[in-house]
Amino acid sequence: MGSSYSVKYVHSKNLPEVAVVKAETEAILAEVDQQMSTYRADSVLSAFNRAPAGSCMAVPDGVLQLVRAGQALAQESNGAFDLTLEPLLNLWGFGPQARVERVPSAQQLAEARRRTGHAHLHVKGQQLCKDVDLQLDLNSIAAGYTVDRIVARLLELGVSSYLVDVTGELKAAGKKPDGQPWRIAIEAPRDDQRVAQRIVQLDGYGVSTSGDYRNYFEENGIRYSHTLDPQTGAPIRHKLAAVTVLDPSTLRADGLSTLLMVLGPERGLAYAEQTGIAAFFVTRDGEGFVTQSTAAFEQLFAAGEEQ
Repeated sequence: MGSSYSVKYVHSKNLPEVAVVKAETEAILAEVDQQMSTYRADSVLSAFNRAPAGSCMAVPDGVLQLVRAGQALAQESNGAFDLTLEPLLNLWGFGPQARVERVPSAQQLAEARRRTGHAHLHVKGQQLCKDVDLQLDLNSIAAGYTVDRIVARLLELGVSSYLVDVTGELKAAGKKPDGQPWRIAIEAPRDDQRVAQRIVQLDGYGVSTSGDYRNYFEENGIRYSHTLDPQTGAPIRHKLAAVTVLDPSTLRADGLSTLLMVLGPERGLAYAEQTGIAAFFVTRDGEGFVTQSTAAFEQLFAAGEEQ
C-alpha cells in the first residue's frame, strides 16, 4: 500500500507474544498486497486488469468481497462510488500507470469513461467477469478491509483491547491498561502541518478520513484533487476538504468516506443524515474551515469527547 501500519494491544500472560502477533499481521498484509495491489505486476488484481474485454477470471474470496461491497456502495449512492475508475486515475496522473499529472482532452476523457462503470463488472460464482477493457482499483476500501481482517485475527488470538492502524484507517476496542478508552485525533485538512481538529474515543468502531489536501496537482491556478467524480470522470470541484466516517465495519467506513467526499458538502451531508452515517465534514470557507457533523456522529461521540 506504500504506507505504514501499527498494531497496539493490551497484553496479558494468556496472550501471544508480540512477535507472534506481528507475524500474523504481516501475513495478512502480504496476502492483501499479493491479491489487490495495483502496483505489483504479479498481483491477482493486476492480472485481472490485463485480461481482455469479455473475459472471466477466478479470484480469491477477499477480492470478491471487496467487489460486492463496492457494488453495494455504488448502488446505494446512485454511482457516486465506483471501483472501476483506474483508467481515469491513470489519465489524470493519480493511478499506478500514470505518466504525468495533467488535464486530459475531452476525447481522452470520453475514451477512458467508456471503459468504466460497475455495469460492466459481474461476479459469476468464484469468477470476476468484465464486458469491456475495464480496470479495477480497490484502494478506496482495501485498507479498511485489511484493518477488519487484522482485528478478526486479533480476536481469534484472544486480544480484546487493541488499536489497529493501516495507512490511516483505524479501529479500536476495549480499554488501555490505565482504564482509559483509546483516543484518536481527526486531523485538520492542512498540507503544511498536522493539527488535531477533534479528538474522539473509539470502542468497537472503525474510522476513515478522505480528503483532497495531500494528493492533488495545480494547473493554470486550478487545483485538481485525486478524488474523481464517477459522473463526470473529472476531479471533484466543490469546497469539501475532508470527511471522516465512523462505522463498526472499517471497510464500510473507508468506502463511505470516499463516497461522501465525491458528493460534497451539501449533497454529502444530506445523504449521510438521511442514511444515518456518523460523519464529520470539514469545508473550506475563505482562508479557514467550517465543520459540520451528522446527528449519528454527535450521538456516538458526544459523551466523553475532548475538544
